Parts: sequence; structure tokens; C-alpha cells
Amino acid sequence: MTGATGNVGRSLVDQLLARDAPVRALTRSPERAGLPEAAEVVRAEFGADDEPSPSLFEGADAVFLNLAATGPQAGTRLVDAVAKAGVRRVVLLSSAGVTDTPADEHNAIAHMHAVVERAIRASGLEWTFVRGGMFATNTLEWAEAIRTTGVVRGPGAAARSAPVHEADLAAVAAEALLDRVGTHDGQVYLVTGPEALTAQQMLDVIGAATGRTPRYEELSRDEALAAMTARGLPLPFAEALVDWSAKSPDRASAVSRDAERVTGRPARTYAEWVADHVADFA
Repeated sequence: MTGATGNVGRSLVDQLLARDAPVRALTRSPERAGLPEAAEVVRAEFGADDEPSPSLFEGADAVFLNLAATGPQAGTRLVDAVAKAGVRRVVLLSSAGVTDTPADEHNAIAHMHAVVERAIRASGLEWTFVRGGMFATNTLEWAEAIRTTGVVRGPGAAARSAPVHEADLAAVAAEALLDRVGTHDGQVYLVTGPEALTAQQMLDVIGAATGRTPRYEELSRDEALAAMTARGLPLPFAEALVDWSAKSPDRASAVSRDAERVTGRPARTYAEWVADHVADFA
């Protein structure tokens, strides 16, 4: 699996090991991975110019692919390597921004995932796409502002999204990876949290857990883009994030029950996620 040291990846490693499934985790820095001893940790580079070796995947039955770890160019090469290694299935952590329409070409985040989705569809591999909505972990970016000024600034104060717990994304991916009868073959799952919230409503949840009273201050589009790019986010990705709710409010606020349908348990609420991460905001 790729992305094993990320939020979703770590949860997925734990969930697979808990089900006695062997795990091979690919990472640039095995010495710093901090993964359970039961996982096989292998060094692998996934730069845009790197050619993944099929040997990385030999003996594997299924592969979890997270583009946060590879990027789209390396991701498509990785799909080729997976197919050459004789792997049966790939499970892609994709984006809810993908629409399967020409609009995907005009949104940087949707585009990078759509490119790899198309490569996987054409590969002959069995596949499952886990299209994640807004990751609840994105709100960890608010932690410093909550601790220092109590004011979080960003775009779209009225926009709503359904933040999803990384453990739910991992749980859906685990079901697809361990599928032996084809239940999840060719399936596209939209995985969100169970409720759509504004930024202030999320801050209220954090406040209730930490004893603070953080508030949200809306920035204009240009102000928000400037703040994001100042933190190192490439402009096309900043534009995709800022415009997501404004241009597609129904999609951005959509609540899906796919997590519950796949795993048999309700998706975790944002309050549950905050409880799991309260130390990050304290």
C-alpha cells in the first residue's frame, strides 16, 4: 500500500492487521515510518520521474493507492507496475470532486484523480474507487489559530460540508481490499461524514471539546488564495479548494451513506473525530 504513514494510511494499516491481513507498506523513509512491527515496511520512491518496479508488488493480492503519496504522474506509472506484477485489484483513494464529466478538466484536484481513475479503468485490473469528501483532518490546520487568537480565517462562511473521519475512509478501503467475491469490483463509493456543517459549526464542536470559543472570520476569494499559497499550496489546488463549495454547493454539502452500506456501521460524526483528536487542539 502507498500512503501508509498518512492519516488514512495509518488507520488502514491498523484495521488490516486487526483482521490478520498481511500488509506491505511502501514509504520513502522506513526508518521514520513508525508503523506496527507486524507490517512489512519497504522503501519506495514515487517522484514524478521515478519508474516503480513491479517487484514492489510481487505476491500482493491488492494494492491501496493514495495520490497524496505519489501524485498523478507517478500514480499512473504505479498502476502499470501493479498490473505487470500480477496484482488482482487496486483500491484508489479518490476525491468527491470527480464528476466523470468534462468539468473534471477544470478543477486541479478532480483532474489529478480523474486521470488516475481512467488509467485504472483501462488497466484490466479489478478496481474500487473510494471518493472521499472533505477530510476532517483538514481542520487540523485550524489548531494553531484556535490556540493563539481564537479566530480561524477562510473562505465561504456559509458553505457546508460533511467532514469524514479517516477511520471511515480506511474502513471502506479495507472492505474493498479484502473482498474475495467481487462485491466491490467496479464500484465507486462516495464516503462522507453523516452531517453537513459550516465552518463555524465545526468550530463550535471543537470549542465544546476544548473549553474554548473559536470563531470563523470569512475571507474574500483573493484573500483566501493568498493565504493558501503563502502556506505553500500551489495556486491551482488553492483555487480548486476555494471554488469547490461556491461552484458546486450541492455536491460539497452532499451526505452519502456509502460508508454505512459498505461497513455495516454508521459513519463517525465530526464530534467523534474531534474527540479522537482533541489533544491536537488543546
